[in-house]
Parts: sequence; structure tokens; C-alpha cells
Amino acid sequence: MFKQLKGFLALFAMLTLPLGLAIAAGSAIPGTVNYVEGQVSIAGQLVTPQSIGAVQLEPNQVIETGQGRAELLLTPGVFLRLGDNSAVRLISPNLGDTRVELLKGRAIVEVTEIFKDSNLAVMMDGASARLDKEGLYSFDADARQVRVFDGKASVQANNRNVDLEKDRQLALVEPFKATHFDAKAQAAQDPLYAWSNLRSEYEAQASMQSARTIFVGGGSYWDGPGWYWNPSWSMYGFIPGDGIWYSSFGWPFYSPWLVYSAPWYGYGFRGYGFRGNGFVAGARHVSASAVASHAGGFGAAHMSAGHGFAGGMHGGFGGGGRR
Repeated sequence: MFKQLKGFLALFAMLTLPLGLAIAAGSAIPGTVNYVEGQVSIAGQLVTPQSIGAVQLEPNQVIETGQGRAELLLTPGVFLRLGDNSAVRLISPNLGDTRVELLKGRAIVEVTEIFKDSNLAVMMDGASARLDKEGLYSFDADARQVRVFDGKASVQANNRNVDLEKDRQLALVEPFKATHFDAKAQAAQDPLYAWSNLRSEYEAQASMQSARTIFVGGGSYWDGPGWYWNPSWSMYGFIPGDGIWYSSFGWPFYSPWLVYSAPWYGYGFRGYGFRGNGFVAGARHVSASAVASHAGGFGAAHMSAGHGFAGGMHGGFGGGGRR
């Protein structure tokens, strides 16, 4: 029964995927520009939406926004989003040592997946914030402030170290002490947060589409977890290696081997009105074995109709990614 359902879904996917969809992996490295709107430049040269997919920062290059926004890819599953009148320098583009420096303005970093040995850091005003867990992090160079909506960061400055966890913030001035902030209230009034949530939703949908292409192709397009170019969306999407990973906004990123259980309505999630914590309550990463043991047989393919996804402002900033 379950094998028949899986085969039917694969056939349905093949018939409903847009014609001409192609995907490719391995060409996006830390510093790749994935989206721009408004005034965005690199080394004084204007970056347009038409150049997405072919533009990346070189070491020590700066991407700057005027009245505009930009999205950079860091390690697979990590997105850096710049607000208006902001600038960031790429310090190190290595996968094992990825560092950027926020020179002015604001940035939000969404970490959907991070590997144990990764050194992922955001530098600002002489301080260095190492991002140690999946989560959502906000940086304000003008206010000299680091905020953790979700996750864990270790901030070093002036030979001192402060650990920040969920709902904690740190001003890079004396007394250099972590304090609590109202994350929900901040999220509700922050345009960069709302835009990041929207971008995360688009990323998840593009990722789902690409994962389905891999699934119906029997893995012929598969090159392991990473960034996959989706020409239908004109951007890279993140595809994890196994199971389902949830962003701190609640949007799911499927591996090819579980994407058959995803909802079909317009390649999206809103059509079903889903809310909640995803497949297994309280889990950021849901493995294939966990889905199978939780649902069993046919239920594993049908769970998306019963549990669902909480997106951003609707389900809270941690709608689907709590541990």
C-alpha cells in the first residue's frame, strides 16, 4: 500500500513539475549573492536581479545596500540578509571557516543547519560572534548590538566572552553583559525580520520543488546536501541530506527522500492553513527514521495533512524549529 502510494506521488510530481526545470549543485560558495532588490552594489558596481546566480563576493569585498536589500549564502543552510543602508565584508569564504564583518546597518542570519566542526562567525565593531547552533541572529552595527531570537552565540570582545541564548541580547559597550529582550515584540515591528521570514518561505518552496525533481529522477540529479540552483525561482535553494530541517521561522526544508510527504497546494504551505511544530513536535531536525516510527507506513506520507507548518508571523519566530 505504502509503496503504491509512493509511486503514485512520484508520478504526480513528474506530471505537475514545471517544464524545463533543471537543478545543479556545487556552484554556490560562501559569499554567493542569492537575491537583491533596490540599490545593491559590490565594489561600487551595481548588482541587478538578472545577475543572480553568477555574482559572488571575493575575500575582502564589500556588498552594500542603499534603499535596498540583499541575501547572501554562507555555508549550506545559512542565509545572511542585509537591510537598507547596510554593508558587509566577506572575510573568509571557506566552508570550515566562514566569517563576515558587518560594517554598517543591520543583518539577520538564519541558520537552518550547521555542522559540528564549522566555524561560522559574524564580526562587528571589533567583536566576533560565533554562531554555534541552528537559529536566528540579528546584528546592528549602528546600535552595536547582537540579538539571538533562537539558537546560541558566543561573543568575544576586549578579551571577554559572553554566551547568548534565545531571547538574549548584548550591547558591545560596558558593562558588556547579556540582557533579556522581548523577541516577539521585536519581531512584530521589524521590517527586516518580516522580509527575512518571507525570503525563508520562498527558499523552502524552491527547495521543495528541487527536492521533488531529484526524487522523481531517482536521484540522478543528486549530489549530496547543499545549495541547488532552481531556474524557476532564479535562486539557490538549500536541500538537506536527510529528513526534514525546519528554519526558525517554521518553514520546512525536505531531503529528496521525504519530499513525497510534503503538501502539494501550489508548491506552498499557506493553502492548507497549517500551524504547529511540523512532523514531530519539538524537533528542529526530523530524520526519515523518526517520521517512519512516528507515523508508520501510510501515515508517514500523509502526516503533512495533519500537523503542518507554522510560518513566521503566523506561528511565531520559532514556529517549526524548537528543540
